[in-house]
Amino acid sequence: MKNIKSKLAIALLSLALCGCNDSFMDRKPLDTLTDYYFWHTENDLKSYCNNLYTLLPQSDPFGDNWSDNQVPTVKIDYLFDLYTVPNSAGDAGWNWGDIRSCNYFLQRYNQANVSRQIKNKYVGEVKFFRALLYSNKVIRFGDVPWYGKDLNTSDLAELNKARDSRKLVMDSVLNDLDYAIANLPLPEDAETGRINKYVAAALKARICLFEGTYRKYHNLGDEIKFLNEAASAAELVMNSGKYSIYKTGNPNSDYYNLFVQDELQGNPEAILPMRYIKDLKTQNLTRQLDEFGSGFSKDFVESALFSDGKPISLHPEYTDISANKWDIEFSNRDPRLKQMIATQRYVLFNDGDTITRPRISSNSCSTGYRIIKFASSDRTQWNFALSTLDVFIFRYAETLLIEAEAKAELGACDQTVLDKTINVLRNRVNMAHLDANVGFIDVNWPGWGYSVSPLLNEIRRERRIELAAEGFRFNDLLRWKAGSLINNPKTIVGLKLDPSLQANYSGTEFTSDNNVKVYPGNVTRAWKDRMYLYPLPTGEISLNSNLTQNPGW
Repeated sequence: MKNIKSKLAIALLSLALCGCNDSFMDRKPLDTLTDYYFWHTENDLKSYCNNLYTLLPQSDPFGDNWSDNQVPTVKIDYLFDLYTVPNSAGDAGWNWGDIRSCNYFLQRYNQANVSRQIKNKYVGEVKFFRALLYSNKVIRFGDVPWYGKDLNTSDLAELNKARDSRKLVMDSVLNDLDYAIANLPLPEDAETGRINKYVAAALKARICLFEGTYRKYHNLGDEIKFLNEAASAAELVMNSGKYSIYKTGNPNSDYYNLFVQDELQGNPEAILPMRYIKDLKTQNLTRQLDEFGSGFSKDFVESALFSDGKPISLHPEYTDISANKWDIEFSNRDPRLKQMIATQRYVLFNDGDTITRPRISSNSCSTGYRIIKFASSDRTQWNFALSTLDVFIFRYAETLLIEAEAKAELGACDQTVLDKTINVLRNRVNMAHLDANVGFIDVNWPGWGYSVSPLLNEIRRERRIELAAEGFRFNDLLRWKAGSLINNPKTIVGLKLDPSLQANYSGTEFTSDNNVKVYPGNVTRAWKDRMYLYPLPTGEISLNSNLTQNPGW
C-alpha cells in the first residue's frame, strides 16, 4: 500500500511539472507564503482578530491581593519592597509581541478584497487592542517607545530608540480609541461576543480616568483633557439606553447573584461578558477562592458604611468583635458586605437536602473574611476547572463610577450626576443615597497626602466597595498616588476571634486585640514612591543605551 501511494504521488507531481509555465518560477517564496495567500477575505481579517481576543481583561478576584483590600496567604514581594529588578524582558513585562501583532495587521489589511466599511470594522478591533496593550504598558512603565508599524531585525534605529513621552503615547492611544468607537458596530449589529462601539467607549472611559487622575496627582499636567474624555465616553455608554444595573427586587441577594450567573449574555449590566460554556470553555474561580485562601482585610471591612450612609466613626455602637458573632460586625452595614463576605448564614454548599455553612479556618481564608463574590453554592461549580459561571469584562457599574469620579474631579458632580450613577448602585441594595453635600466628616478618611473633598472621598469609597475583588484597586492606588495606604497595619490583618476559636488559626499570630495577623512577626508592607512605576529590565538597558531606568530603581 505504501508503495502504491508513492507511485501515485510521483505521477501527480510529474503531471504538475509538465503543465507548468514560466510563471511557476515567479511564485512567492515560502517565507512569505502566509501573507501571499492570507489577506483576501473578510474571514481572513476576522480570523486574525480572533487571536487578539485572548488579551481581553476580565474581573479578577485575586487582583485585589495587590492592595489594601485583600490579604493573600503568601506575601507579594513587590508590596514589601522585596522586588528584584529583572534582567529579561519577559520577566519584566517589557515584551512587544502582541503590539507587533496589531501593527502587523494594520500594515496589511488593505490587501483584502472587501468593502471599506468591513475593513474599518476590523481595524477598529485591532486599534482597540493596541490601545489596551499600550495603556497597560504606560501604567507599568510610564514612558515607552511608540511603534506604529511592525518591526523586523533590520529596523535597528527603531529597535534602539529611546522611550517616547507619555504624552505622545497616550495621545496615540486616544486616537486609536476614537477610531474604534467611530468604526465598530452597534451591539445589535455586532456578532455575539465581539467588541462593539460601547465596549470601546467603556475601555476609553477606564483608560482616560486612569490617565487623567494619574496626571493630576503625580503633577504631570494636562489632566483636564483626559478627565473630560473619560466623562464623555462614560456618557456615551449611559446615553445609549442599552445598559442598566441588574436587580430583581431582592436587595439582600441581587449583588451576590450578579456574580454567580451561568449566562451573562443579555444581562443589562454586561457591556461585555466572558462566557463559559460546558465542554467548550470553562473556568475555576469558585474552587480557587477556596484553595488560595485569600481574604478581605480588616481595613477593607471597616471602610464600608452603614446602610444609613454613614461611616463606622459616626456609629458608636459599632463593634468589630466577630468570632462566632459575625452578624454583629455586619449588622446594619452596607448590604454588599454580606453579599461578598461569608457570614454564619451564608450557604457554602447546597446539596438539596444538605446545607453546608462556612467555618472559621485558616485553611479556607487567611483573614476570616472569606470572599464569596464569584463563589457559587452549587457544588458542580466547584469541580476542578469545570465552572460555567460567566465573568464580566466590562460592567456597567464601573462606567457609572467613572462618570461620577470624573465629574467630581472636574468640579461638575452635582446631585443629578450622583442620582444617575452612585445612587443607582445603592438602589440595588436598598442603601441610603449619597448627597452631593455629604454632611459629615469621617475621621477615618484615608490620609491621601493631599486635600480631598468630602464628596470625592465618598466617591472613592463607593468605588472601593462596589468593585471589590474585581482587580481594580491596585491601579486606583497608583493613579491617586496613594500607594502608602497599604502600609496601614490593618491591611494585613483580619477578623477578631475570641480565644476559643483561635485554635482554628493554628500557627497564626494575633494582634493585641485578637485580630488574625496573617504574616508572623513585626511584618509590615513597605511602599516606596519608586514603586508607582516598574523598573525596566537591565538586559534591555544594556542592549539599548538609549533606554534609561525609572527613578529609584
